[in-house]
Amino acid sequence: MAQRQDPLSELLGRWCSRAIMKIELASLCVGPQASVREAIALMDRNRCGFALVVDGDRHVVGTVTDGDIRRAMLANMDLQQPITDLLARKIGTRYERPVTARVGQESSVYLNLLKHHNLLYLPLLDETDRVAGLVGLDEFVPDETLSLQAVVMAGGRGSRLHPLTEDVPKPMLRVGDQPVLEIIIKQLRDAGIKQVKVTTHHKPEKITEHFGDGSHFGVELSYVEEGRPLGTVGGLGLLAPPKETTLVMNGDILTQVDFRAMLAYHREHQADLTMAVRQYDVNVPYGIVECDGPMVRGVTEKPVLGFFVNAGIYLLEPSVCRLIPNGQRFDMTELIQRVVGEGRAVVSFPIREYWLDIGQHEDYVQAQADSRHWHA
Repeated sequence: MAQRQDPLSELLGRWCSRAIMKIELASLCVGPQASVREAIALMDRNRCGFALVVDGDRHVVGTVTDGDIRRAMLANMDLQQPITDLLARKIGTRYERPVTARVGQESSVYLNLLKHHNLLYLPLLDETDRVAGLVGLDEFVPDETLSLQAVVMAGGRGSRLHPLTEDVPKPMLRVGDQPVLEIIIKQLRDAGIKQVKVTTHHKPEKITEHFGDGSHFGVELSYVEEGRPLGTVGGLGLLAPPKETTLVMNGDILTQVDFRAMLAYHREHQADLTMAVRQYDVNVPYGIVECDGPMVRGVTEKPVLGFFVNAGIYLLEPSVCRLIPNGQRFDMTELIQRVVGEGRAVVSFPIREYWLDIGQHEDYVQAQADSRHWHA
């Protein structure tokens, strides 16, 4: 008598079969001589944040993940370079060899590989070592709720946007047909985050009356009112200590950042605190002179200097949240310095998606223009 498969393995098997069938390989594969930017475009189209680098016979040469792209950005890699240059950067690291599995293996093998290597996707090979399909972690756990809560910092007065913020909190300024904070909360919901806390100070009733308990927006919403301004992160000190990773986000940011990718990156690097960063270029209108004492060693005419700046989105582990004092003014820069000073892991997560900090009037005008483009 044939041995009956246990219900869990049977269920996972059905999910795996669906995964192999539903993802078209053409949308995942790119040639070795394609540019990194072309790989990014492919990943954006397939919505997997993942690309398979294959040769003409469909043999896997390597894989490109969302994390690979962001690490390349931090290294100031030219995204017009071929993917082979990106793969070469992985030699000697734990990312060098792509993790694969055979088609037709037990579904538990796929799940174990995905979890052990902290992968979102696993390429499947046929008996000739050609890529034949892909299994995604989300196929094993459909409609997964992210195991983190979110805190949106919405207590600032927005003085630089006065008089627009005289009677309205800055996060309640409308972009298109909805407040910025509503856009943020819907994005968190769509990413699988169900528990959201909002810190308030200026005109808090404008926020609480609009959102209530969050049920109409698909989240569980609660509020923490700052009796006095507590800085960029001090409001978290008023909350009960969290038991899980916490996403902290400024309430005046418009972005299309992938929160799931950020969490995966955070876990991949075993970080205590992850800070989203954004490329910011400064055009110097003069020739920069390089001096060694009185001697001139070189002149660079009107250079463009690139920096990574704080993007106002963070992931904090519970042990980091406990460093925030209760009821005292405390800024995120102070918290980061404290965590770094303790020798703990603080990593940067570069944003390549749309991002705009609505801090000044010209930013608000830009946000309105961008919103019209989204709905075009």
